[in-house]
Amino acid sequence: MVTSAGQAADGRQGGAAGRQDVTEPSEGVTDATDPRPDGTDARQDAATDARKDVTDARRIVVKVGSSSLTTAAGGLDADRVDALVDVLAKHQDKEIVLVSSGAIAAGLAPLGLEKRPRDLARQQAAASVGQGLLVARYTASFARYGRRVGQVLLTSDDTSRRTHYRNAYRTLDQLLAMGAVPIVNENDTVATDEIRFGDNDRLAALVAHLVRADLLILLSDVDGLYDGDPATPGTSRIAEVRGPEDLAGISIGSAGKAGVGTGGMVTKVEAARIAAAAGVPVVLTSAVHASEALAGGPTGTHFLRTGRRSADRLLWLAHASTPRGALILDDGAVEAIVERHSSLLPAGIAAVEGSFSAGEPVELRNTAGDPIARGLVNFDAREIPRLLGRTTHDLARELGPAYEREVVHRDDLVVVGR
Repeated sequence: MVTSAGQAADGRQGGAAGRQDVTEPSEGVTDATDPRPDGTDARQDAATDARKDVTDARRIVVKVGSSSLTTAAGGLDADRVDALVDVLAKHQDKEIVLVSSGAIAAGLAPLGLEKRPRDLARQQAAASVGQGLLVARYTASFARYGRRVGQVLLTSDDTSRRTHYRNAYRTLDQLLAMGAVPIVNENDTVATDEIRFGDNDRLAALVAHLVRADLLILLSDVDGLYDGDPATPGTSRIAEVRGPEDLAGISIGSAGKAGVGTGGMVTKVEAARIAAAAGVPVVLTSAVHASEALAGGPTGTHFLRTGRRSADRLLWLAHASTPRGALILDDGAVEAIVERHSSLLPAGIAAVEGSFSAGEPVELRNTAGDPIARGLVNFDAREIPRLLGRTTHDLARELGPAYEREVVHRDDLVVVGR
């Protein structure tokens, strides 16, 4: 059962044991609903205090969707871009990374396309044209405040491989140290899986983890998560999400009406879950409420952190990589990986599926076909069949010392589906 926005902010029925219902403020305690002597309302401060993790945040990732930046015809809306930059540029005390959709959408009108194409080739062509327009618009807009921007285009390969991950972090960290605003987007002109299956909401959650952000703000054309269709009378905005149980029974909508992006509320909630589980709180609201969100105001939906930061690359490996194949493991290997966090050795592999090269991500499955982990494999798919069920000592003796190693090292492996 989902409560109304007011209930979500103030406390839910059936909450933690020992919680007291207070009907009157104790002596010396100011009721947040009472006006101050100067006539102002204390409720704003109470809401801000409830979002202390927002107001205390110094390094913030802000994600904005295509529908918040473009016209109905598909071209960039300069006024919308400037309005967003007006908000971001004023927060000189914050380090802001902007994850911006809109490259494909911005390229539609210049190429004479009436709507987002479905075929990959035209999507990549639109991204190629639109990315330049998008960054040029941001460059001009931030220049009004004497701020510089830096373009950073990422793919999942850039961040699931150890060396690439470190380089991505160093670039973003250095841009922030030099006072520039990184403008991050997926590299749609060369990516394939990212366009078909990815979205910038998920990218934003992973970038927030990558740069060790204190906060993620997801901006859209909807002012938060609702307990039903926002257009239906009687639905309420959910002000706070403390964990997955708060979303039980929620029907979450898919892509929006604009037709220029790939995301919808489903991808935003999933991104919020990823970030919160990685120790990064999230505010989900509309672009027009960006200023209030940054100030810690009671706008949108506030997702509290539910976990701690994990090993850096492993979050990307779990959520950003696309497996190129699969390794089927026996019961002993499954137990060793899931329970003891061991590396995967050839002796524990029962079968191999797909075509992949050394260094690419693969899915590790049990004999029932359920995914139990994901990792970066050390051998090509064609090499693995002759390794199955054998010890590394036997393989080294027969094939050479290069084969006395793990198929997937535990440092390149993350358990999933638990």
